[in-house]
Order: sequence, then C-alpha cells, then structure tokens
Amino acid sequence: MDTAATGLTFRDATDADVDALVALIQSAYRGESSRAGWTTEADILEGQRTDPEGVLEVIKAPDSRLLTVEREGTVVACCQLEHRGDHAYFGMFAVSPALQGAGLGRAVLARAERTARETWGAKEMHMTVISVREDLIAWYERRGYRRTGRTSPFPYGDERFGIPQRADLRFELLVKELV
Repeated sequence: MDTAATGLTFRDATDADVDALVALIQSAYRGESSRAGWTTEADILEGQRTDPEGVLEVIKAPDSRLLTVEREGTVVACCQLEHRGDHAYFGMFAVSPALQGAGLGRAVLARAERTARETWGAKEMHMTVISVREDLIAWYERRGYRRTGRTSPFPYGDERFGIPQRADLRFELLVKELV
C-alpha cells in the first residue's frame, strides 16, 4: 500500500474551506514557503496564485468539484475537476510543500482520474501547465499524460494569476486517456 495515501480523507470543498485552500495553493507555488517543495513557481511568477473569489468560484461552479484532501484534520492537498463533455479538466492542483516528493500528489492525481471516469464517464483528462515548467511536465508524462503542442496565452496584466518574471510564459495542454 502507498504510505502517502494512508490516513487521507477525500471530500468536496465547502465555503468553510476557502481560506485554508487559498493558503495551501499559495504555499505550494509562490513565495519562500513554496521553495520547500519542488512545484514552486517563485522564480517565474510573483504575487498571488489564486484568491478567495477564485476558489469560491470553483466550489460553486456547476459541473465542477474542488476535491479537498485532509490528513488528521488538516488540508494537505486539493485539485479542481470540471466536467467538459467527453473529458474532464484537472486544475488548481496543490500539495503542501512539506509533503511533496512522497507520493501524495500521485495518489491525489490517481483519485482525480478515477473520480472523473466514474462520476462523469470522462474518456480523457485535460490540463494546462506553464510550458517552461519542464520538470512538472515530465512528472505528468511519467503518469501517462502527453504533450499536445497546443498552447494558450498566459494572462499577462491580470495580477489575479500572478506577476510574471519573464515574457515567454504560455500554457500547454496535456491530455491523458482514462481507460
């Protein structure tokens, strides 16, 4: 048994989780706290990763779930799942920096894939990753995701998504068949 998955509780987020989720997402990607883990974006983006309004929007959206993962009553990971016809979208993925590298992210991703397949009959999982995040893309590729080469622009000028530290940021679509 994967010890990273031991003692985890998976549930849908509620309004009461918003502050804890914003703190978790911010700690996993931005600022000095994010450097404790390997998913940091601190060198390419400053500012916020999300805000309470953005998290609440995901919680309230139809055909969307914000899967929240707890261990011993503490929120340690989360991810967004959104039903989009024959596929599901995976986003807002965060694992506490102190727990990264031990298999927790792998366990959450596997649960998300299973949930999308079983709940919505999704045939594929789609996600977008900042294309310069080669280490993160490689992690997803090891879990069966493939690069599509299809990109979309980074929202430069919209500080709700951070303050870019370089001019070449864009999102690349990754896809995995869910069989």
